Amino acid sequence: MPVAPDLLHLGQLVAKTHGWPSAKAFKAYSWTEQDQAGIASCTSQILRRFPATEGKHDLLTATLAFQLQRHLQRPTHSVPVHLVAGTLSVEGALVLGDRLPADGTSPFSANAPDWQGHLWIMIGPHVVDAAIFRLANSPDCPPVLARHVHSLFGPDKAVYVDQWRRSRRIGLEYNPLYVLSEDDISPLLSAAYQLLDEKRANAAS
Repeated sequence: MPVAPDLLHLGQLVAKTHGWPSAKAFKAYSWTEQDQAGIASCTSQILRRFPATEGKHDLLTATLAFQLQRHLQRPTHSVPVHLVAGTLSVEGALVLGDRLPADGTSPFSANAPDWQGHLWIMIGPHVVDAAIFRLANSPDCPPVLARHVHSLFGPDKAVYVDQWRRSRRIGLEYNPLYVLSEDDISPLLSAAYQLLDEKRANAAS
């Protein structure tokens, strides 16, 4: 089956960060029922433990990506989990956007300004977005995004998992600009674990 143009472009971004073998595995992946069950179980655990702190949605997404990478791998079955930075539009209107550094460096390097776009997870051709519902319920959410998410899904959904091509049909356009490397993710994980430590300390006091 031919690979869709969007996936070809994203495969090029995967290759730029992780190499062509990773890109080939990403484009060829088709998930199993066991993968879907593992994604649901891991996501439920992370959402239950991670504090609903405003402005920390990128840390939640990075933590989930890291844990999914660990949780889904099996000796005979590799699952391509990638953390993607880009823009999010609703019905064609940009709601979360940023640009890559003009010098071609990582937007998550130590000297880069804080990323103002969106982070989500791609598992082959599937979007996994654990931040969109927390964002929609936060006071700093763009109103057009909050209205769209609540009208589509209601107020109680926890994670959005869908075929990437279908997300555009329901008005959510994920436009990838960059696939994060392990070096990019490490500082996000450090900040996330600090946030979790603070949550545990507060619960114990």
